[in-house]
Amino acid sequence: MSAARLYESALAALRTQRPDALALARQATAADPGFVPARVLEAWLLLWSRDARDFDAAGWVFARLTRMAMSGRERRHAGAIATAVDGDYEGAARLLDGIVAEEPHDLVALATAQVFDYYLGDPEAQRRRTSRALRHWSASDPGYHAMLSLHAFGLEECGDYAAAEEAARHALELEPRDVRAHHVVSHVLEMQGRAAEGVLWMGARSAWWADPGAASTHLWWHLALYQLELGRTRLALEVYDRRLQGDSLSELIDASALLWRLHLAGHDGGGRFAALAARWEPYAEDAHCAFNDLHAMMAFAGAGRWDWAGRVLAAQSRRIGQPWSTNHDMTSLVGLPASRAILAFGKKDYAGAEALLRALPPVAHRIGGSHAQRDILQLTRAAAAQRRPRLVA
Repeated sequence: MSAARLYESALAALRTQRPDALALARQATAADPGFVPARVLEAWLLLWSRDARDFDAAGWVFARLTRMAMSGRERRHAGAIATAVDGDYEGAARLLDGIVAEEPHDLVALATAQVFDYYLGDPEAQRRRTSRALRHWSASDPGYHAMLSLHAFGLEECGDYAAAEEAARHALELEPRDVRAHHVVSHVLEMQGRAAEGVLWMGARSAWWADPGAASTHLWWHLALYQLELGRTRLALEVYDRRLQGDSLSELIDASALLWRLHLAGHDGGGRFAALAARWEPYAEDAHCAFNDLHAMMAFAGAGRWDWAGRVLAAQSRRIGQPWSTNHDMTSLVGLPASRAILAFGKKDYAGAEALLRALPPVAHRIGGSHAQRDILQLTRAAAAQRRPRLVA
């Protein structure tokens, strides 16, 4: 198959959030090492990852790009890639905004900017960008469903649930395999407390996102949250055992987030925390993403692995002493104190955990993730406040 056809397949996978987009982009570059669009897409997909190893690999892809002849828009993409590789996600998002302003149909730029906004905890930027771009789209445009689902996620994260659900369901009418649109509906149902409806809706459609991969795994995580809200602990654990056993960082984050919620609610996860901590151990000293570190700490604290937990804190402290990047501020302001709070909770220092979480600054949302994911900080604080010793008058 030609590089161009492989690249188009990669774009199709990106539009539906399927797991093979990166593999297809790499196949395209193997078929034609001088095919710039595939190199650009490969770099961006690597930078979508929270894994420091993928981040480093993106740097090598960028190095190859600099030796290739590029069009004006490709050079602008390369400039944004360079900024992201330097650790400045906000700067990269601004450069991508410039590309989208010039070419509102550039789904690679739109989707990548949304990923960075998600990591930065900036939903307003997501909604503004997609609102502007959507004016230039019509239902006859290829990939319109993907534009709708990107817009729907920004609407949902900004609390406009009715409009988000309408846009996401329209996207699914156009393309039932659009995992991103399924994700938006799952968020709306979660945020509106429609857990019973969520179980039925997702259960009836799970065949559309049964493929392996982080995006599909995350939808199973949402289904487990519904089960927890309905008091069905056994079913939530069944989702964990059957669906949350992957080793990618996104899958590990979902596994930690579910087990920690069960732990906060007083449920015994058996030996699951120990097994999860072992899967997290290779990432203990990455300090590449504060959101990762927080979820690694949940696994280590839940398993009582104070040695691995100490490695996380030491790596975060080292990171703060290094040159600035987006993760520098995330770690300093939120990641390190929040990780210390999780560790304190694991050691039954509930007063200390509550105090650390209470002291988090108003910018704590900048640790990234969605509202549904960041709720874990408030849930932990509430559980700590409930369990801390009370002074007797």
